[in-house]
Amino acid sequence: MGEFKKLYTIIVSTFLLQAVTAQVTIKGVVKDNKNNPVAGASIAIKDSYDGATSDSLGRYSFKTFEKGTQLLVVSNIGFKSFEQQVKLESGVLTIDVVLKQEVTELTAVVLSAGTFEASDRKRAAAVLDPIDIVTTASANGDITQALKTLPGAQQVGESEGLYVRGGTAAETKTFIDGTLVNNFFFSSVPNIAQFGRFSPFIFKGTVFSTGGYSALYGQALSSALILESIDLPEQSSANLGISVLSLSAGYQHLSKNNKSSFGGSYSYTDLSLAFAVIKQRQDYSRVPAYHNADANFRIKTSKTGMLKYYGYFSSNKLAFTTNSIDSLGYMDKFAISNTNHYHNLSWKENLPKRWKLQAGISYTNNKDNINSGMLDANKNEVILGNLEGKTFGIILKGNYFNAKTVIEKKLKGLSAVRFGSEYNYTHDESEYTAYNGQKYPGTIKEHIKSAFAEADVYVANDLAVKGGLRLEHSSSLEKTNLAPRFSIAYKIGKGSQASIAYGIFYQNPERRYLPSPNELTYMKATHYILQYQKVLNQQSFRAEVFYKKYDNLVKTAIVGFTEAAVGNNGFGDAKGFEFFWRDKKTIKNFDYWISYSYLDTKRDFLNFPFAITPNFAAKHTASLVTKKFVQNLKMNFNASYNYSSGRPYYNIGFDGTNYKFNDRGTIPDYHNVSFAINYLPTIGKKDAKSFAVYVLQVSNIFNIKQTYGYTYSYNGQRKEAIVPTSRMFVFIGAFISFGVDRSEEVINNGL
Repeated sequence: MGEFKKLYTIIVSTFLLQAVTAQVTIKGVVKDNKNNPVAGASIAIKDSYDGATSDSLGRYSFKTFEKGTQLLVVSNIGFKSFEQQVKLESGVLTIDVVLKQEVTELTAVVLSAGTFEASDRKRAAAVLDPIDIVTTASANGDITQALKTLPGAQQVGESEGLYVRGGTAAETKTFIDGTLVNNFFFSSVPNIAQFGRFSPFIFKGTVFSTGGYSALYGQALSSALILESIDLPEQSSANLGISVLSLSAGYQHLSKNNKSSFGGSYSYTDLSLAFAVIKQRQDYSRVPAYHNADANFRIKTSKTGMLKYYGYFSSNKLAFTTNSIDSLGYMDKFAISNTNHYHNLSWKENLPKRWKLQAGISYTNNKDNINSGMLDANKNEVILGNLEGKTFGIILKGNYFNAKTVIEKKLKGLSAVRFGSEYNYTHDESEYTAYNGQKYPGTIKEHIKSAFAEADVYVANDLAVKGGLRLEHSSSLEKTNLAPRFSIAYKIGKGSQASIAYGIFYQNPERRYLPSPNELTYMKATHYILQYQKVLNQQSFRAEVFYKKYDNLVKTAIVGFTEAAVGNNGFGDAKGFEFFWRDKKTIKNFDYWISYSYLDTKRDFLNFPFAITPNFAAKHTASLVTKKFVQNLKMNFNASYNYSSGRPYYNIGFDGTNYKFNDRGTIPDYHNVSFAINYLPTIGKKDAKSFAVYVLQVSNIFNIKQTYGYTYSYNGQRKEAIVPTSRMFVFIGAFISFGVDRSEEVINNGL
């Protein structure tokens, strides 16, 4: 028995020794291409259970019984997989590994210089989504009013549009689903800023570029507002809106197979009740009233393709009088009626071999019928001998067509090249009727043909470069331009990056100053932008320094009855810095952002005697926006404070030889505090069949006196402040959705 135990011990020991000597130890260090250790990397023999994970210093070690030639696989999130054949015999095998970064959408640097973006695709720089827009107290539900709380945009209250970094409103262009939108705002009314025509809820993505934008977009010296409409709705639904100003209703139907939808809405707005309660500076003989309707359909053409149509119709009228500054005891009369049609058809499709096609067409038809004149104390129309020019009628008809095709090829990682073409057609007709009945018709036609190409090159997750060229030809100018665009972004830490952008931008002279008696050329702006951005844990910070140089700006003079372009010898520049901070993290259910802009700009254009700061540009602008959701009360409290330092004002006259200043100065600083409360009674109710929001909004709650500038009499001897139509405005309304419970969406957005 003792001999047997000895034999058994020898046999077991022999097997154990063979097993130990059969094992192979594999060890090493995993680093990235910058020689930094990679922690958490997975190292394994393919098709086996043998492996390990690297530690904080990148070190790993494991043993295996596998023999012969095997495949060692090393992987980690954010890096390309590493594979190497190894020959396993015995002993210790040391293999050091260098992992190369893999460019992924989650970790790659963002090309963002000069651009604020919010969309359902954007992972880092989301700023304003539709809920943000309608819950910004000072925005009154308008897209561009909300964008004025971001750095770069001016607080101009006497005229509609986005004035960006020293540029006029005409230097900002708006695009929906890639195509140009004409008449984005309701037609101009003297000294009263008009709102945008489109609801923020028809868009899922917003890109507000304050400079340095893509070569896919042109004919804008200063800025591009790029909007992307929604795709298929989540389910069929209806909505109803009731307020002291308006009634609205809409319906969206989603097909049973979730591959198509159609819908439409209608709204009627009448400001009679509001103007009866809140006294207006103007005396309205026809209170503003608006009929708005839209329709849409969306069809999934394949797993990746989408065909979308959106159509819009608007009709509105208003008429008012103001005390005449030219002749005391008389009144100036203004009346306008407007009809506007807009249609947009777009198609997106992913093609084989990582190709992608995006095509779209848009058409706008706009008609304005404007009448101006003078009334006596009994409101009878009169024509005063030295002021007969104030009595006129003008009919403006515009037809605008835009078509664009973009073809994109996805390369390795996130890199891509895209190219395409664009065609823009304009046909403006006008008929000016003078006080004596004499008619002066006019027609302007324009064809702009463009081609463009650009490439996004992601060298690594930390470095990306975009370069592009845009070529345009104008039939009216009979000239061609070539505009280069370039930007680069480099990641300098977790969530932080630095970017630079450069670009040349061209734009035709504004149609309002055409036709010209002389030959004209493109206006030109050259942009330089340096940006730092950090986005981390629901906190966003960005700072930008910019310089913009203007060349070939339009100069004007009085030609006949109107101010017309007479040359392109204008020039100017704009420089400054901006910062933006948004924080959703620090305080629970509390969201706020702060923005500030410093602008130093001068330009010699239009009838300016020399280079001066234009009257729409303030040196300092700032905004504070806060949003607090109290879930127990089912209420959202919103407040906004907007500030702008005093803008310059001028009265420029002509002495027979030169333009000169008859008067000049600076208006008071602008302050506006607005407040809004939203009550959501259906929040938290299980199986809710509807979703309701009750809204109370008050603008300028402290009744601060605001001045936008001054208007002058024809002889220049009297001036009058341009002020808001009313110091304070109150809005009360209720909005109900049937078939869709938006509670979770609202809570997630902090409403």
